[in-house]
Amino acid sequence: MYVILNFVNVNLIVNQKTCEMNVRNERLSIEEARQIDMVEYLSKEGHEPTKIRNADYWYFSPLRTERTPSFKVNRKLNRWYDHGMGKGGNIIDFAILYHNCTVGEFLQKLNGSFSFHQRLSGCSFPSNIDSAESKIKIVKERPLLSFFLCRYLHQRRIPLDVAERFCKEVKYEINGKEYFAIGFKNNSGGYEIRNPYFKAASAPKDITTFNNQGKEIFVFEGFTDFLSFMAIDPNQQHKYKDFLVLNSVSFFEKARPFMERHDAIRLYLDRDTTGQNYSRYALSLSTKYKDESNLYKHYKDLNDWILNIGKTEKKNLRQKLQ
Repeated sequence: MYVILNFVNVNLIVNQKTCEMNVRNERLSIEEARQIDMVEYLSKEGHEPTKIRNADYWYFSPLRTERTPSFKVNRKLNRWYDHGMGKGGNIIDFAILYHNCTVGEFLQKLNGSFSFHQRLSGCSFPSNIDSAESKIKIVKERPLLSFFLCRYLHQRRIPLDVAERFCKEVKYEINGKEYFAIGFKNNSGGYEIRNPYFKAASAPKDITTFNNQGKEIFVFEGFTDFLSFMAIDPNQQHKYKDFLVLNSVSFFEKARPFMERHDAIRLYLDRDTTGQNYSRYALSLSTKYKDESNLYKHYKDLNDWILNIGKTEKKNLRQKLQ
């Protein structure tokens, strides 16, 4: 286990440096800047609403001195209007006036200081994920370019070059409003959708398989664990093996025929009750099944292990690498 830990640590440090360079090379686009939630941005700048009515947030104007609040932000539209000035617009229009800067200077300011953990506008999605998923429509897909999504991958310790091989940036629509996220395609053409604030799937939902005609198969619940596994092995020692991402453990039975055609089935399921129950069930079916989750037995899943691995050993490991 110690050898494995060191192997993983070294590879993750190298991959993390690559990912950091990729993220630094990305720049926030105007489109992405417009999606920053104005209410949270104003709070960051020290301005809090004096009253809230539905989606309307009222402030003392940040742009001038006044005694009666007349500056309104409609959070649903993410637009502002200063009634005393007779001016309004989006966050970029506000920033140009507030900071007395150009668009480029504002974007540079955001790249240097904006915390990725701040919520994007319009991310108050339906609490019922099943309901949201039934309304998701994929509008467009493209290579991973978004500054926000690259930062999200960086935070999950998934190198961008690994994610680019298996994922797309997708623009999707819910109730007439558009958003963007990382999209991982399944065998039926649907997508698993992830960004820092939303986790869902577009119909049709299905498993994702990578069939390289291998004799053994590696099985994961979700695609972040799959990407994490691929990040561990940048030299692709497993390129002649097969992979399966269930995208939901409810597809376990559906996936059995594909899994059981292999000589060995290596399970990297979550360490929660459901994942462990399925692992035990699989072991009862055949000796082909191997539970590999002991590798991350103190964590909820493989990606969580990678996020936390080496924190107590990092200093010693860095000294060894010097």
